[in-house]
Amino acid sequence: MWRADMVTIDRATATDASVISEILGEIEEYYGGQNVPGDLDQIRGALFGDRPAATVLLARDEDARVVGMASYSFLWPAAGADTSLYLKELYVRASARRRGVAGALMAALREAAAEAGCSRVEWTADSDNPPALAFYAALGVEPHDGKVMYRLRK
Repeated sequence: MWRADMVTIDRATATDASVISEILGEIEEYYGGQNVPGDLDQIRGALFGDRPAATVLLARDEDARVVGMASYSFLWPAAGADTSLYLKELYVRASARRRGVAGALMAALREAAAEAGCSRVEWTADSDNPPALAFYAALGVEPHDGKVMYRLRK
């Protein structure tokens, strides 16, 4: 568990599947889609099944309400035979933005990466998401121009 001034960050458990579902709907809406909650069976299988595909950190306020989420996986190899932590999603609910929640989640991610022996934390950001780009710039992180993202749909 990681604590900041007004939030506590901890790993999600199976009892958090419903709130993760709600947040996934909010993320879809943020990116221009419809606010449709994520499928609970898929969430439970992907995060809490026999072979979890990802880990989710949840930020909770002083009233234990979930105000933010970060999901990550580990990638190998990173550099040489190193492992990296790959941040897939960082999201703060509208009511909690600009209050340090994203920074607390990033600090918890760095801590998780260090505990796992990762050589780095990596992520992508949409080029048409100025608030995210400004946040990452404020962290002192510069874009990495050496990669092009591809997506193959099944």
